[in-house]
Amino acid sequence: MDKKTESCSKNSPLLELRNVSVVKGGKKLLDSVSLSLNAGEHLAILGPNGSGKSSLIKIFTKEYHPLAGKAESSLKLMGKEHWNVFELRKFLGIVSGDLQQTCARPIPVLDVLLSGFFSSIGVYYNHKITPEMRARALEVLDFLELIQLSDRLMNELSSGEARRVLIGRALVHDPKILVLDEPANSLDLKGLYSFRKNVRKIAASGKSIILVTHNLEDIIPEIDRVALIKAGKILKDGPKEAILTQKNLSELFSLPVRVGKAGGYFWAWA
Repeated sequence: MDKKTESCSKNSPLLELRNVSVVKGGKKLLDSVSLSLNAGEHLAILGPNGSGKSSLIKIFTKEYHPLAGKAESSLKLMGKEHWNVFELRKFLGIVSGDLQQTCARPIPVLDVLLSGFFSSIGVYYNHKITPEMRARALEVLDFLELIQLSDRLMNELSSGEARRVLIGRALVHDPKILVLDEPANSLDLKGLYSFRKNVRKIAASGKSIILVTHNLEDIIPEIDRVALIKAGKILKDGPKEAILTQKNLSELFSLPVRVGKAGGYFWAWA
């Protein structure tokens, strides 16, 4: 990063969307979305299935592009609108269920982390792995308390173990933002406990987290801001305590919802 970009990034939100819309196949997936994230801030994006959560992530990763020609529409990362996709991956770490399915192969865990340097699935003959890369991968495994899995194969791991390994893969570049897409899907109680423990540890380290989910229970106590998304629009955005109310969640899920809270976690039932 040059000095100009570094200076810009210090004075700008890490991520900033203004009036962003996305249309695919004649269908509007996102409708005038505005959202920002500052350094060290943790945000949960909560919405029902089909609300636009996946489209929002694809905007972050440049898989989708904002509707052209819309007034005052912009998407900035670190204060910049234009990014090389490969450079972008150094600032955004993404963990998703789709990625976990793709990685469910006989690949050693350490190789999965090393593949994060090359945006590949596994390590290949043309990848030049430096001692620094290997040391960083081992450092991340140790941080996530997964060092004992380094030689295990991905297709032999439990869902919880595999999800935590993919978090490690996303962290090897030391990204500014970690994006977790429906992170707790398919996890049993033990896997969920270990997953939450790791994410809370990452949040405490100062890295910004965006957690995208339809389950209130996924929102760790360290996340203090929540945005509600429905039909491609941001319904509400603000402090967690003010947003996660029975009134707001009933509107979000289109049915009467009750809300409970204990130990810094929220849950809801119809």
